[in-house]
Amino acid sequence: MTHMIAMGGGGFSMEPDNLALDRYILDQTGKARPKACFLPTAAAESFEYIVKFYSAFTRLGAEPSHLSLFRLPTADLRGFVMEKDVIYVGGGNTRSMLALWREWGLDAILREAWQNGTVLAGLSAGAICWFEQGVTDSVPGQLGALNCLGYLPGSACPHYHSEVNRQPSYHQLIMNGQIQAGFGIDDSAALHYIDGQLQRVVRSKNSANAWRVSTQAGKIVEEALPALDLPACQV
Repeated sequence: MTHMIAMGGGGFSMEPDNLALDRYILDQTGKARPKACFLPTAAAESFEYIVKFYSAFTRLGAEPSHLSLFRLPTADLRGFVMEKDVIYVGGGNTRSMLALWREWGLDAILREAWQNGTVLAGLSAGAICWFEQGVTDSVPGQLGALNCLGYLPGSACPHYHSEVNRQPSYHQLIMNGQIQAGFGIDDSAALHYIDGQLQRVVRSKNSANAWRVSTQAGKIVEEALPALDLPACQV
């Protein structure tokens, strides 16, 4: 069974007082003390970001680690990744992150880990990277389409209603044929794929949601998806 959890935003870095989404990710492993590895590549491996991950995931009872591509923990990247139960990808510059991953062959390693049962998860850049395409602000002042890893079909747009230009930009990109139809994901909401199929939407705030976005008769169509409210997690 494969698991992919794509958050529009939220988790330990955006909701430090409610780790419900992070708790949900760890629960999918079925392990009492899962090995959770943070990939902070998109945020230029921010030390502060890494420290926040260790703090949150230690409190959640996981065994935290992180993978730096500038200070490699080992020459055996495949072995390092394959022993993890969760790979959690942070936000930041998706385009730069994917370039580094491809240079190190990490894109192929992550696919293999996912197919072997490792839970892949992330927010923002760490959410859209798994789809065929995503809406990114990797270039300052622009929201554009980016070709991503293609583990999941279609496209995704994070921060769907929290950033004023996200929704209209996604609509325009779809209408112009620059990006495929897909999903708009709010902060505090996540899409959970099992075996490559969308099984549910979960959320840590009842104001958050996710939408299926497509076109019909030359117009944008949005379908709000039913969402499961997660119990608050304060640890």
